[in-house]
Amino acid sequence: MTAVVTGARRRAVRDGDRHVDTAHLLHSLVESDPAVREVFDGGPQLAKVLGYLVQRSIGYGLRWQRTQEDSGRFPAVPEPAGEGWSPSASAAMDRAARSALRRGDLHADGLDLLAALVADPRCRAVEVLRRAGVAAEPLGVRAADRAARDPQG
Repeated sequence: MTAVVTGARRRAVRDGDRHVDTAHLLHSLVESDPAVREVFDGGPQLAKVLGYLVQRSIGYGLRWQRTQEDSGRFPAVPEPAGEGWSPSASAAMDRAARSALRRGDLHADGLDLLAALVADPRCRAVEVLRRAGVAAEPLGVRAADRAARDPQG
């Protein structure tokens, strides 16, 4: 998860955003976690998601720049990872950590975070998935099921 968070922060800075949002987290997850890539329905679907994420990083998401993501779906937690997180990203990180704890693990993994991201149907990560033709709910179910069967790996 350290690599995911570091990558998401780097993307936010490079994109000129004040906050790490759920799309930054999704991009970093897809790039760095093979288990996350495996829960997508094949290579073409994953390629389309990556295409949208890359487009966003080079201008697709300009309408999001300098605005704070807050879907209003889940209450934001008081900055668990520190300053610079959108309320939706902060809430997703908290949900991922709670999911791991319920399973008996001390730390969340990429599958926990993916399931937590798609649990918020109005967040930016789900908007990217939707535009790429990915059904977020089944993706989240597959991620949660896989995390429960194969914790921390």
